[in-house]
Amino acid sequence: EHSQQQPPAAVSTSSCDVFTSPHALNLSSFTKLMKKLQEIHPAATRDEIVAALLEVRKNNKGVLSGLSINNIVDKTSAVL
Repeated sequence: EHSQQQPPAAVSTSSCDVFTSPHALNLSSFTKLMKKLQEIHPAATRDEIVAALLEVRKNNKGVLSGLSINNIVDKTSAVL
């Protein structure tokens, strides 16, 4: 019985890792995206870039997921 109780605990730990992992990936992707956009548009402020990203998200049914980073960069650059 004890060995049957341990695997759910291990599965539970894995679930926690799954929940934290996407947040880390999103932050990493956002950081890469901001860096790329700042390189392309050095005159744009961080706030302007974020505002342009928000507009791209709004125009894409409120989400950026499903778009490649290059696609987001292109759409954001068009706004900027």
